[in-house]
Amino acid sequence: MFNSSKLNSRLAAAAFGALAIGAVAFSNSAAAAPLPMFPFLLTPPTETAPPPVQSMPQAQDDEGSFQLPARLRRQVVAYPTREAPGTIIIDTPHTYLYLVLGNGQAMRYGIGIGRDGFTWSGTQTITKKAEWPDWTPPPEMIARQPYLPRHMAGGPGNPLGARAMYLGGTIYRIHGTNMPETIGTRVSSGCLRLTNEDVTDLYSRVSVGTKVIVLPMTDRRADLGATIR
Repeated sequence: MFNSSKLNSRLAAAAFGALAIGAVAFSNSAAAAPLPMFPFLLTPPTETAPPPVQSMPQAQDDEGSFQLPARLRRQVVAYPTREAPGTIIIDTPHTYLYLVLGNGQAMRYGIGIGRDGFTWSGTQTITKKAEWPDWTPPPEMIARQPYLPRHMAGGPGNPLGARAMYLGGTIYRIHGTNMPETIGTRVSSGCLRLTNEDVTDLYSRVSVGTKVIVLPMTDRRADLGATIR
């Protein structure tokens, strides 16, 4: 006769044995690599990575993204004049700056000049030179444009650009620009602007005391600067 009580006893014994083996295996594994019951409480927090160090902005290459028209590029030209070598002559109507070299020649630069109503003429001297100058808009400019900053530190974003040469006791300067596309146009409040590359070149060629002649807008004489080929 089939004894069900014996079968049940055997099944219960087998099940208990399997459970015991599993418990031993789990115990051995836990001993090798214990697992925390509450990892979100026991695991130390991961440190947040420090923010990246901000490097100082670099000056942009004027000619890298914008090419000046050929006539406005720096070049040696024939330029007959009685002015001494080293003199700067501003040809306002043609938007040129000439640095007299002597022997009937001059270095010619394209420039941006004052907009309508803001051109001027006369003779000044360079009284100060500055690299990457700060910009403090004069009161007259702030009165016209009250949204302007009262002061801006020098750098690539400064509207005075890479170099500035101050003219006498006036508010006018020969300076660089971070907007090379304005060379050859009439947009300033009276200052004379060159590309940063060109103003750096001019800066290296002149000194404090240099004579600067600014021709009037009404002087419509023909452009005397013929390119030397």
